[in-house]
Amino acid sequence: MLKVSCIGTDPIQALSQCRFLTPPRTLFHRRRSDVVFCSRETKLSPLRAIVSDRSTVGIDGVATRVESGSGTLADRLRPGSLTEDGLSYKEKFIVRSYEVGINKTATVETIANLLQEVGCNHAQSVGFSTDGFATTPTMRKLRLIWVTARMHIEIYKYPAWSDVVEIETWCQAEGRAGTRRDFIIKDHGTNQVIGRATSKWLMMNQDTRRLQKVSDDVRQEYLVFCPQEPRLSFPEENNNSLKKIPKLEDPTQNYRLGLMPRRADLDMNQHVNNVTYIGWLLESVPQEIIDNYELQSITLDYRRECQRDDVVDSLTNFELSESAEAVSELHGTNGSTTGREDKQDCKQFLHLLRLSGEGLEINRGRTEWRKKSPR
Repeated sequence: MLKVSCIGTDPIQALSQCRFLTPPRTLFHRRRSDVVFCSRETKLSPLRAIVSDRSTVGIDGVATRVESGSGTLADRLRPGSLTEDGLSYKEKFIVRSYEVGINKTATVETIANLLQEVGCNHAQSVGFSTDGFATTPTMRKLRLIWVTARMHIEIYKYPAWSDVVEIETWCQAEGRAGTRRDFIIKDHGTNQVIGRATSKWLMMNQDTRRLQKVSDDVRQEYLVFCPQEPRLSFPEENNNSLKKIPKLEDPTQNYRLGLMPRRADLDMNQHVNNVTYIGWLLESVPQEIIDNYELQSITLDYRRECQRDDVVDSLTNFELSESAEAVSELHGTNGSTTGREDKQDCKQFLHLLRLSGEGLEINRGRTEWRKKSPR
């Protein structure tokens, strides 16, 4: 039962005035699992004791009793929760007017920001800190933070303004080097999968800015929330998320020089947010592609963090796709312009972000573009 203490009968007015003692299910239609109450002596069996998004787990893997309806106001209003088995997290988002671009659909930067948001909210829901993008207790003690090493996003259908999307995310160990976080994006109205993504994260010392291997203590803190068996958003063999990105060498066909971070581009870890790199990368894409094609997939390898005062160059070159390569060989065009025409109306590009002057790599990227559908 929804318990409120307020004046007035209008539900929206009541929501703004009242403190909910239990989550407002009737207003948000949020399905929450029943809370499991465990004593401090009860050890968690791996991944099975988490059936509520209000349960937390200590460093020693011991469940802590948490009352239903506890948590911050943000916790109670956020329309997301752990799945029933506690091994992934789902959240719904409405596409806002300021999140769409020239195609009247959500931009890839919007999608990337939502992925980052749902990943952080997942970490919050299991009790990890909001300080430093979901750091565990041991990480905070040792001044360690997570940094993005690789991101791959594929969009099959872009949501439009006011569309509702549901994003599911989960994480798992990626060897000793870091963690992997995967995503499935669905159209909430049709339940159709409209996108998938995967990312790799490494640990960095916040003071020395050096990468560090994931210790057993840190692994134990987050593995309890991960699937025991590997679950991949891209399970196909030879999927594009695994393709190596070659270094782009000068001279380049397209470039944009002298890009500088704005203050708003810095994140809570005092470096340029990983989504900003996507915008910089797209700045050097030919205007003809922007006008006539839409981004189908993007892969980014993050090689160096970018600081507040850095100046960045964005370089882009056309990449011959495998299908176009086959056509070229078949017709003996020897790589001519005619042979490069992709019969499937798909274009591929290689990208490089580098420090201006020094030439040090910041990011390598690959994008694939499909012909826009006629309106």
